[in-house]
Amino acid sequence: MGYDGGKINMSILSRENSERLFWLGRYSERVYTGLRSLELDLSAGDKAKNLCFDEANPETISYSLARAYDNAIVLRDEIGTETFSYIQMAVYEMKNAQRSGTPLMPLQKVIDNIAAFWGMADDIIEDEHARGIIKLGKRIERVDLYSRMNSGSEEIRREIRRLTYRIAKTGLRYDAERVKRLNELAKETNINRQEIIKEVESLINFEEI
Repeated sequence: MGYDGGKINMSILSRENSERLFWLGRYSERVYTGLRSLELDLSAGDKAKNLCFDEANPETISYSLARAYDNAIVLRDEIGTETFSYIQMAVYEMKNAQRSGTPLMPLQKVIDNIAAFWGMADDIIEDEHARGIIKLGKRIERVDLYSRMNSGSEEIRREIRRLTYRIAKTGLRYDAERVKRLNELAKETNINRQEIIKEVESLINFEEI
């Protein structure tokens, strides 16, 4: 495999924290896109509620938010207390939604807090590598989710372009051949979503960092 890109300065950012930042980006995006795409009336029944609120189920939004929180709390020194607080508030609003008979308003606040988290990360985090790794996780997750969901081809192409721009700025080693392959796939008239998922999931190997 042709790994490329600069290696993180490990005296500043450990491999473990690099991986946590990456998954913080992925899980926060999973929450954001999952809630935005949720077209169910959450007051309609237990099945709809479990899709959102069953924290023990890795397929639910609550699970992803809990994992984002787990990573964020360990990374408070890297991301800053104010940035972390928006993940905390998102968790608080998710619990409010679970208790509520009308959960859509607190769920909208979860979305707003995740968006505020990203904005604060841009404003507060001085280390460009740390910022870049969160954004890379976000972009990889979005390409993956859009490929799995019924998103338009142009949306997927746009996210692949953004991912290509972002990955070179992280300081992480990445598989340059897979980036090239992703962009080739994006140019196809009928894009192969399963191939895109396979390639995007193999871009970063933290064992190589």
